[in-house]
Amino acid sequence: MLSDLQNKDVINITDGKKVGSIIDINLDNEGKVIEISLQKRRFFFFAGSIFKIKWSQIDKIGKDVILVNVKV
Repeated sequence: MLSDLQNKDVINITDGKKVGSIIDINLDNEGKVIEISLQKRRFFFFAGSIFKIKWSQIDKIGKDVILVNVKV
């Protein structure tokens, strides 16, 4: 599941910009996804910051993209 999500672009529907790349998913005790961890774009050798998006903030998961509604 994680590898399938990592291949998709994460796009913020509020401004249409790419948010970052999925690096991890967090599950609850029942195995349900509660949030995804993303890393903002890297610049040369500097890693971007890591932030989390709650599952409830994901609007749609399509074939190529994941649409989220967040203020970054």
